Amino acid sequence: MKRRPPTAISEDDARLFREAIGAVRPVDAPAAPPSAPRPAPQPRMFEADEAAVPGELLEMAFDPAVLEVGEELGYLRDGYPPKLLRQLKRGQYSVQDEIDLHQMNAAAAQAAIAAFLAEAKLQGLHCVRIIHGKGLRSKAAGPVLKTLTDRLLRRRDDVVAFASARPAQGGTGAVVVLLR
Repeated sequence: MKRRPPTAISEDDARLFREAIGAVRPVDAPAAPPSAPRPAPQPRMFEADEAAVPGELLEMAFDPAVLEVGEELGYLRDGYPPKLLRQLKRGQYSVQDEIDLHQMNAAAAQAAIAAFLAEAKLQGLHCVRIIHGKGLRSKAAGPVLKTLTDRLLRRRDDVVAFASARPAQGGTGAVVVLLR
């Protein structure tokens, strides 16, 4: 169906329309209603996640100690029985002193380890713990202090054996050292 073009309105028709309608006054447009204030945003997903945490912790389907497998440090000097290292890994030695290397750079940690082991030897201590951390904030090169501790302890003549600590004593973030 085609549209017809509008016909032109004659002057007579326009006059008749104005007479029929009468006087016209302009109408002001009504003011827009005020908008309701927007509610404050609520972090619903964050709140749901936080509410779910206690239940998830109770239903922990994994053992945190299992996650650390493969990261353990262990060393036994030649000439000593393997039983010694097994006992050390099981936590059968009493730790007599410890040092925490957190927040140290490699140079400071190296000096601190040397001084700590020298002091332990002077005091006649045989089992100490060095807390080096897990290196979670280290770059792609891996844990700096953990690698440094492993390397330094292997070079020392007074170190008989060392192994990563039990999970309750720091796990793979600490090492228990047996001294001569």
